[in-house]
Amino acid sequence: MTALYPRIEPYVHGMLEVGDGNRIYWECCGNPDGIPAVVLHGGPGSGCAPGWRRFFDPSAYRIVLFDQRGCGRSLPHASDPATSLHGNTTQHLIADIERLRTHLGIDRWLVFGWSWGSTLGLTYAQSHPGHVRAIVLGAVATTSHTEVEWVTRGVGVHFPEQWARYRDGVPAEWRDGDLAAAYSRLLESSDPAVREQAARDWCAWEDAHVRVRPEHRADPRYDDPTFRMCFARLVTHYWSNAAFLPDGQILRDAHRLHGIPGVLVHGMRDISCPADSVRALAAAWPDAELHLVDEAGHFSGDPGMTDLAVAGTDRFARAHTYADPLQ
Repeated sequence: MTALYPRIEPYVHGMLEVGDGNRIYWECCGNPDGIPAVVLHGGPGSGCAPGWRRFFDPSAYRIVLFDQRGCGRSLPHASDPATSLHGNTTQHLIADIERLRTHLGIDRWLVFGWSWGSTLGLTYAQSHPGHVRAIVLGAVATTSHTEVEWVTRGVGVHFPEQWARYRDGVPAEWRDGDLAAAYSRLLESSDPAVREQAARDWCAWEDAHVRVRPEHRADPRYDDPTFRMCFARLVTHYWSNAAFLPDGQILRDAHRLHGIPGVLVHGMRDISCPADSVRALAAAWPDAELHLVDEAGHFSGDPGMTDLAVAGTDRFARAHTYADPLQ
C-alpha cells in the first residue's frame, strides 16, 4: 500500500521566459504559505506529471513543479524538428531553476528529484547549496559516462533480444560506438521517416530495460508521437553528452552538500541504474540517509519506493515545524 497524498490541482500556474527563446511552464500546489519544494522530473524530457504533487503533504508544502526546457508544456517543444537543442544543457536547466526560484520569491526550498531529476537535483544543489533546505531523491543516477555506457550497452546482457533490435536500429558502421549519440544523429535527420523510426526504436529500448517486474506494462506515453519524439530527442541529447558534466563531477563535489540533509531511495532491482553510484554518493555525503529497497526497480510506484520518498518529505516537514533546522 502506497502512502501518496490525495490528488490536488494547482492554485496558480504560468509561463516563465528563461532566455534563448524558451518559456517554461510552472505551477504551485498545496499551501501558499507552506515549506517551498521544487520537483525535478525525469527523462530528460518526461515533463512533470500530476502524480508528483502527491509526494508532499499539501497542508505543509508549497509544491513547485515545472516542465524542463523543450518538454511537457514548455515552449518551443523538442518534438518539433525545428526546435534547436543547442541551448538545452544541464547548466541551462540549473539557471532556469534559479530564475524560477527568484520569480516565485523563494529563498530556500526542498529539492525533490527522480531518475534524471536526481542528477539535475544534485548538480543544482552543488551549484547553489545556500538555496537548498533538504533533498529527497529516488532512482538515483549521476549520468556519468560509465552509467550511460551501461544503460545503452552493458545492460543488454539482461535483455539480449531487445538490445539487439535497439542496436540494429542504427547503421552498421555506428553500432560499435556511442549508441546514444548515434540515435541522436538519427533523430536530427532531415527525413521524417528516419526520425520517427529512431524515436520508436529508442523508446522501445527504454521500456525494455526498466521492465524487471512480471506485471510491468508498456509505458502508454510512448504511443503518443509528440511525447515519443520529444523524449527521444532530449534523452539522447543529454546522454550522448553525459549530462554536459565533467565525468565524475557529482561525486567529486559531494562535499558541497555538507550540512544539507538528504534522503536517497533506490531499488535493488533497478537494472537501469545499478546501486553502485548511489552507494558511492551516500558514502561521500554523510548528511544523506540511504534506503535500498529489495523488491523495487526504477519506478516510484514499486514496492517501498513511494512510502520511503513520502516519509522523507514528511520527515522534513515535521523537522521544520518542531525543530526548525531547515530555516
